Amino acid sequence: MAFPERFSNLPDYAFPRLRKLLDSHAPGGDPIAMTIGEPRHPMPAFVGPLLAQHLDGFGVYPPNDGTPDLLASIAGWVQRRYGVSLNPDQIMALNGTREGLFNAAIALSPETKAGKRPVILMPNPFYQVYAVAALTVGAEPVYVPATAETGFLPDYEALPPDVLDRVTVAYLCSPANPQGVVAPADYLARLMALAEKHDFRIFADECYSEIWRDAPPPGALQVAQATGTDPERVAVFHSLSKRSNLPGLRSGFVATGTHSMARIRQLRAFAGAPLPLPIQRVSEAAWADDSHVSDSLALYQAKFCMADEVFAGLHNRVAPEGGFFLWLPVPERDGEAAALKLWRKTGVRVLPGAYLSRDVGGENPGKAYIRVALVAPQTELQHGLIRLRDCLYD
Repeated sequence: MAFPERFSNLPDYAFPRLRKLLDSHAPGGDPIAMTIGEPRHPMPAFVGPLLAQHLDGFGVYPPNDGTPDLLASIAGWVQRRYGVSLNPDQIMALNGTREGLFNAAIALSPETKAGKRPVILMPNPFYQVYAVAALTVGAEPVYVPATAETGFLPDYEALPPDVLDRVTVAYLCSPANPQGVVAPADYLARLMALAEKHDFRIFADECYSEIWRDAPPPGALQVAQATGTDPERVAVFHSLSKRSNLPGLRSGFVATGTHSMARIRQLRAFAGAPLPLPIQRVSEAAWADDSHVSDSLALYQAKFCMADEVFAGLHNRVAPEGGFFLWLPVPERDGEAAALKLWRKTGVRVLPGAYLSRDVGGENPGKAYIRVALVAPQTELQHGLIRLRDCLYD
């Protein structure tokens, strides 16, 4: 059976591409993986006992949208974190944010807008599911550069009005993956005003919101409330993967206005995969507890300081404001060549920035960068960063 034509130009996913680049070469030292954003801090101590306590929940079909207790726990966290009150019918539990970021486009992006093919905006570089979601719904993905010139945030306001009038969804990740930049409240407010003017929705990917350097990043729900933005304009996506070091739990949530949520829930009822009940019980406890989040944050902030020391004086380096990646400019402006050199000479494994970006007008905004994940234990991380620095920059 032929692959759908709209996916014909889709490149391989980043990590298969990386294996093709590196795996035929021997590492030049003990391997240190700094590629995938898989948290490695301790998960909360209550996870195992709670899971064991609720094992019988695997014997029943779980509630599609989340148990009342889980939805209440999520609402409680949103209130504590952002000062925003949500009703249970504004929230749905997710199998991680990737499921929600994909399915929300199916539920909420119309097939046409003003009689034309719709547009879905996304930063470039970006999380790859945004593009696949756009192609799935038949929209035109428009990749908007998020470079040093734009403060590593997409300048959606600079797009032509005829493009903006076709937009149905604009994706935004803050703190940004991979650059680590936080979208300030005034940027979010301007984006919401733009969405009101041109009648589109904002999908705010906030899965790194609890990893920050100096101050908690503002959230889209928080800014929407402060500006009086229609709740239907904004959908936010959060996950326990990064917040609670539980990537294997596959648990998160989406929150938006009640009408939009009804459409998202309707799609889930037909085609979605609800979280198993024991996972929902663990998730309920995780959203209700903030102490383990503070402990993990302190470890990440120590890693930020470590990276600052290792790369002190590196030209053009931008220290991340949040998230757990370094976005490092490399010599010769070729991240793929730098990643291969680093692997062959030191055994350190990083991701070329071009694998997270798209060529637009002959330019790939990630080509001159590598992405480095700050997830390893501190001693291993320090060894890896020093090897990287000595190989590529000395």
